[in-house]
Amino acid sequence: MTTTSTPFAPVKWQDDALVLLDQTRLPVETTYLTLTTAQEVWAAIRHLQVRGAPAIGMAAAYGLYLGIRNSDANDFDTFWQHLSEQADYLGTSRPTAVNLFWALDRIKARVQRESGKPVAELKAAVLNEALSIQREDAEVCRRIGEHLLTLLKDGMGILTHCNPGALATAAYGTATAPLYLAKERGWNLKVYADETRPVLQGARLTAYELQQAGIDVTLICDNMAAMVMAQGKVQAVIVGTDRVAANGDVANKIGTYGVAVLAHAHGIPFYVAAPLSSIDLDTPTGADIPIEERPAEEITHGLGKQVAPDGIKVYNPAFDVTPARYITAIVTENGIYKPDEIRNCKR
Repeated sequence: MTTTSTPFAPVKWQDDALVLLDQTRLPVETTYLTLTTAQEVWAAIRHLQVRGAPAIGMAAAYGLYLGIRNSDANDFDTFWQHLSEQADYLGTSRPTAVNLFWALDRIKARVQRESGKPVAELKAAVLNEALSIQREDAEVCRRIGEHLLTLLKDGMGILTHCNPGALATAAYGTATAPLYLAKERGWNLKVYADETRPVLQGARLTAYELQQAGIDVTLICDNMAAMVMAQGKVQAVIVGTDRVAANGDVANKIGTYGVAVLAHAHGIPFYVAAPLSSIDLDTPTGADIPIEERPAEEITHGLGKQVAPDGIKVYNPAFDVTPARYITAIVTENGIYKPDEIRNCKR
């Protein structure tokens, strides 16, 4: 497999510790955190130091190992209790990204399969499964990119929202994967990156990583998207997702729903890049997806400066749900699906 040249490693297992790129400090500072406890991993996920659904899943997997590696259990039942408690705890860090729960459940399933082994080997199995989740993610993202590339042409303008990029995954990103692959092929795609309020993950992260990779990227405010579309600068919208419901509704960073409505109004295809780990067939519709509400300070004190009056009421959902009717296609590592076909995608 060809690996990306993107100079980012948001999640690393190194020297028996989890090393995370602190994304709250980008693009001004490149700082890595060394985490050795499940509590530290929980805090890093909760405070957006690691973010993006695939990266959250990877971090949680390593966090689960950190939570049980010093367990004094001598039998399977006791070890399973410790493992389940740590998994439940990590699952409270952020509720919307289903990859978080997928990764924890995948590790628990492996431990169940190997329940007859000594506890020391079960601990090793937890770490090995976390390492496998990360290795596989890079290939998943590349395959999503290959499928998305078949829907694009050289010279097109692409609008993105939030950061579904290399900083959110093991490599390539999800929605940004075709941008990196197009660069490898010598294409010239023109990318318009929404700043993505309220914490500016498009401005701080997507614009930064694409610029570093030499991809033609232009940063725009969220409320400029309609005009840019009307001016004919955008021929496709590609976004990521934190959860896809069984009916094809999609939860993604707040503002995605509005972008989808605008794309529909302008006749522009709206594509969702979704690894199979983000598809939740147990959630019937988008109305059933839990939506995380973030602290008011993210809006009232944007990037540390007070921009709203003291005591103002704030509503700050981190995600919105885009109805399936506004989605042209959902692109997974296994192929391209219409939203109403997502129930039948091969897992």
